[in-house]
Amino acid sequence: MTTSIKRMPGWAKVVSAFVLVLVVLFAGLRLAVLPGLRDVFGTETRDNSGPALLKSIQDMSRYDAASGNFQVVVDLEKDAKYLPDAIRGTRTLYVGAGTVDAYVDLGRIGRKDVTVDDDRTSATLRLPHAALGKPALDPDHSYAVSKQRGLLDRLGDVFSDNPNDERAVQRLAAKHIGKAAQDSRLTARAEENTTAMLQGLLRSLGFTEVTVTYGA
Repeated sequence: MTTSIKRMPGWAKVVSAFVLVLVVLFAGLRLAVLPGLRDVFGTETRDNSGPALLKSIQDMSRYDAASGNFQVVVDLEKDAKYLPDAIRGTRTLYVGAGTVDAYVDLGRIGRKDVTVDDDRTSATLRLPHAALGKPALDPDHSYAVSKQRGLLDRLGDVFSDNPNDERAVQRLAAKHIGKAAQDSRLTARAEENTTAMLQGLLRSLGFTEVTVTYGA
């Protein structure tokens, strides 16, 4: 006794392949054309984070004398060799806003850097030059303007643990902000403010002549 196995007709194979392609494209687009469909299942966000733990405490001896606010538009593009951008590649436009502090490290002042006359009416202080702190991005004012991704990258986002990873553009934004701070007058402004602060403080203590210089 023989059993005949029915083969799938050719038209059925074509339809199945077409449906499979649609499923892949639909997953790659991540429901972009149907934004309201995500809420049908009643997604709820909960914060189950534990309490923040204090890791260490550091004594600060620096005087933050000035702070600069910066903004940069980052255009980060990643291309794949031998593949068109529609298949593999990303381009992200990101607006990064952040601040950079300029400070004078008063903890580096030694006894030889402070000179006071016998009448205690004149004082001379030699301070280290002002330095720049690390750029700090403001998450409330930093955002991605647009994201363009190839088909393979969109499919990777579906299975990625963090599809909205923006660390690369954030690092690049912080780098550009730090460079802009170096090219600005932020450190000069910090030294001017530090001088005014120290002169006002020492004059309130009775000194009539206060000289502040900066150098190694």
